Amino acid sequence: MTTSTKIPDQEDRKSGRSLDEPAPRRKRPKGWWLPYALLVPAILFELLIHIIPMVTGIWVSFLQLTQAFISNWGQAPFAGLGNYQIALDFNGVVGAALLRSFAITCAFTILVVGMAWVMGMSAAVALQRKFRGRSLFRTFFLVPYALPVFASVIAWKFMLQKDSGAVNHLLADNLGFMDDKPFWLIGDNAFISLVVVAAWRLWPFAFLMLMAGLQSIPHDVYEASAVDGAKPFRQWRSITLPMMRPVNLVLVLVMFLWTFNDFNVPYILFGSSQPPAGDIISFHIYNASFLTWNFGLGAAMSVLLMLFLLLVSGIYLMVLNGRNKRAGN
Repeated sequence: MTTSTKIPDQEDRKSGRSLDEPAPRRKRPKGWWLPYALLVPAILFELLIHIIPMVTGIWVSFLQLTQAFISNWGQAPFAGLGNYQIALDFNGVVGAALLRSFAITCAFTILVVGMAWVMGMSAAVALQRKFRGRSLFRTFFLVPYALPVFASVIAWKFMLQKDSGAVNHLLADNLGFMDDKPFWLIGDNAFISLVVVAAWRLWPFAFLMLMAGLQSIPHDVYEASAVDGAKPFRQWRSITLPMMRPVNLVLVLVMFLWTFNDFNVPYILFGSSQPPAGDIISFHIYNASFLTWNFGLGAAMSVLLMLFLLLVSGIYLMVLNGRNKRAGN
């Protein structure tokens, strides 16, 4: 039989503690609770502003909550999946209207995000080089994003008026591009007006993010490519776009979510009765809830919208992570 002996380590010898004696618990540092206490207000506000209303909306989507039960939600009959069946029945009136609003919103989002990204990238690249007055242009380009949404959209609403608006006065009276002054806030032109106003509001955010991303690209790379004979467009395509890819991926996703959920711009521009061409899905859900007083159906549409956005975001992130892994390998 062999006998093994354990040599006490230096710490045990210094402390004089026996090997069989359990190690004492380390005392928590003074003020260890402060980081957790600082998180409590944020958690409470998150619960009150996001979590509880979201859970309540999901619960309401399973109720037949109409104007008859608005004073006492608890007595509203349970509808199960009935509201979802009505919303997804594309052969019915409600489902067909929701599908049309969804298609309009998809076209609206693609156009607005595309225009905002193109204008933001163009402005960011143009202001990448140092020149006299660059700071003034940067400030000027951020004005649409800095203005309050109500003030800026109301100004656009006045400019788009048929008889007294600045847009028709410029296009018809001054430039002579058209004989008759069109209506911009009703009919099919309402979609064009909505896209222009929303893109005007969004593109400074794209410009700000892209301009910040361009600052991380070393200027030596452009100088080396210029020595090799690369023209500005080739530099943008071969240097700027690949090195800006992480910024663009996040930026496009954020702008997509913001634009698809946009309610302020169409509501301020058209009022409570939007034209069919400007029937954005957030506005459509608002009308289904607060004009027809069918809160259960409106809540079901909201849940479907949330599920769609979560699905698109998840697929988008999965595709990006797959590409990043293949690029790393």
